[in-house]
Order: sequence, then C-alpha cells, then structure tokens
Amino acid sequence: MDSDYTPQQVAELLEQGAIQLIDVRQPHEHDAGRIAGARYIELTQLTAQAETIDRDQPVVFYCRVGGRSAMATEAFRGAGFDAHNMVGGLLEWDATGLPLEPADGYVAAD
Repeated sequence: MDSDYTPQQVAELLEQGAIQLIDVRQPHEHDAGRIAGARYIELTQLTAQAETIDRDQPVVFYCRVGGRSAMATEAFRGAGFDAHNMVGGLLEWDATGLPLEPADGYVAAD
C-alpha cells in the first residue's frame, strides 16, 4: 500500500475530517506558515507525543519537502499506525496554490 498522499489528496481528506494532519517541522518554520487544521508536533517530540495521536484515524505527516515526515511516517507505520507522508511537503502544497495560514504565511527554510 502506498503511504504517500499528494497535497491535493491531503487537502480533500482534511476537509472531510478523515485524517489527522501533523506538522513535524521546527518552530520557526511552523511560525512562518502552516496548513490550517494541522496539529504541530516537532519531530523530536513525536515519540513522547505518540500516545496523544489517535490510532483509529489515519495520520498524515508533513514537513518542508517530505524528508522528515517520511521518517515519521515510517516510524509510526512500524508502531502500528495508519501513517502517511505528504509527498513534496509544504513547498509542494504552496506551489499547488493551496492556502497557508496566516494569510501572509510562507514556507520557511528548514
């Protein structure tokens, strides 16, 4: 089973309330611009926060380009979660024309 979703797929699933979307970037990146409705858990805190993530709903991780979120996806799949990576990360989301919050948000360098 393919564990990657495109930003368009993530946007649709998020709108339907079908996924938990988690931003695993660094604080300055999250502050600069993010996806509305996503939860923020820095990559280094994910293990400690794992029990706060619902195992009964698919979880999608995102970062700037998809590398860090791919690591998170692999680890959570290994732990029995229905985990997915947003391919291309926030750069791809933004390039597709999908909205960032705040309104003047941007994709910060990692």
